[in-house]
Amino acid sequence: MTIAHRTVTPDEADSRLDRWFRRHFPQLTQGALQKMLRTGQIRVDGKRAEANTRLAAGQEVRIPPLPEGPRPEPQGTGRRPVPPEEARALERLVLHRDASLIVLDKPHGLPVQGGPGIARHLDGLLDALQFEAEERPRLVHRLDRDTSGVLVLARTAGAAAFLARAFRGRDVEKTYWAVVTPQPEIAEGRIDLPLARLAGPRGERTEVVEEGEEGARAITDFRTLDAARRRVAWLEMRPLTGRTHQLRVHVAAGLGTPILGDGKYGGAAAHLDGLPNQLHLHARALRLPHPEGGTLEVAAPLPPHMRETFGFFGFEAPRTPKPRHRDPVSRR
Repeated sequence: MTIAHRTVTPDEADSRLDRWFRRHFPQLTQGALQKMLRTGQIRVDGKRAEANTRLAAGQEVRIPPLPEGPRPEPQGTGRRPVPPEEARALERLVLHRDASLIVLDKPHGLPVQGGPGIARHLDGLLDALQFEAEERPRLVHRLDRDTSGVLVLARTAGAAAFLARAFRGRDVEKTYWAVVTPQPEIAEGRIDLPLARLAGPRGERTEVVEEGEEGARAITDFRTLDAARRRVAWLEMRPLTGRTHQLRVHVAAGLGTPILGDGKYGGAAAHLDGLPNQLHLHARALRLPHPEGGTLEVAAPLPPHMRETFGFFGFEAPRTPKPRHRDPVSRR
């Protein structure tokens, strides 16, 4: 048995440390947990912690050797060596880097975190992006495996806490591009439909729930940027909330126009002959407060399969601007 480290995910933010441990390590008794806390074996970001310590996304929990017992699927700790070729490929995805954060252009098909049946994921490769920093970078938000585009990593514990608050407090402006089929009946508007995660025969799904049923409010603004023979449309979407699969469910259920390639929520209607079957959802840009002050704006170019579809229909995407850090202190 060895010491391990695990990063707190965005959906675990604000959890009590003792409850977080029980969820991940059900074989651990409360007495054993309290002893490990008293003796400093369990630490958060290298510091002693109490059972009622509230965790923030991006924090790193030190996990000492634990009693044997049933455990959930292990998450990657990011401690395995990253092959040089894979490390170089990951470095090429960097859109912006400074002392506080790194912004990546996450490719389609790369999971952000591990889980059942997932051996390769971004969280397990982050040692390759430590560069000259004392700490390995940390995740502060997530994208679905099949969603490409802008993903932010924190380079310090302080930056992780700052960015987690920004994402949780809706201080981050997110812009997504999608190709949907067919063209929506209305060109632009707001989708305000509550969502809930529900169990089903094929696993959990996000569904629209009726007013009065238990669900979380979800809001998405959208507008049509281009369309082709009413067969497909290029949408810009700005989620004002951050529910799981929010954009995919909102356009499929709210507009009746699933995202191209999204068989999970669109079925056969989401696939068109002659076009790539991958999900056509791209995190195009983020505008977020910077831990050192000011505002950072970053955009990511279209992934190859969406470039192919844009070319097929004659959609002309604007050039991708360079990252811009607006620092109000230095401006005159």
